[in-house]
Amino acid sequence: MEVWVRPAELSDLSAVLRLYAQPELDDGRVLGLEDAAHLFEKIRQYPSYGLFVAERQGQIVGTFTLLIMDNLIHQGTPSAIVEAVAVDPENQGQGIGQQMMQWAIAHCREAGCYKLVISASLKRDRAHAFYKSLGFVQHGYSFQVEF
Repeated sequence: MEVWVRPAELSDLSAVLRLYAQPELDDGRVLGLEDAAHLFEKIRQYPSYGLFVAERQGQIVGTFTLLIMDNLIHQGTPSAIVEAVAVDPENQGQGIGQQMMQWAIAHCREAGCYKLVISASLKRDRAHAFYKSLGFVQHGYSFQVEF
């Protein structure tokens, strides 16, 4: 069944937080609604950065964030990062994540991006297989500094 991907609205935050409460995502810890609303308004101020939801039959069943960045390298061609991908556990395996990522890929192509990147924790083997099935390839190494 097809989903409708759209920019999230403030009224969607409770549903988004429920999606992020899954144990494999931040050990099930989520922001409170008030803090999330404050950050959501801040996110909306960033150009080319957004929180998106996948809706099916009036219900939020998935979410992700997408950032498109301008670059001074690569002849000014933008690049993109998708993060915070989550699908309702009861609806996993039904193509929702695939439709969300296909939407993100198409959106980035239309924006003229030269690449779209995503990262997933080393322990999330199912996520790695899923992203590879969509055409993402492991490229280089990802490094981070935790604070």
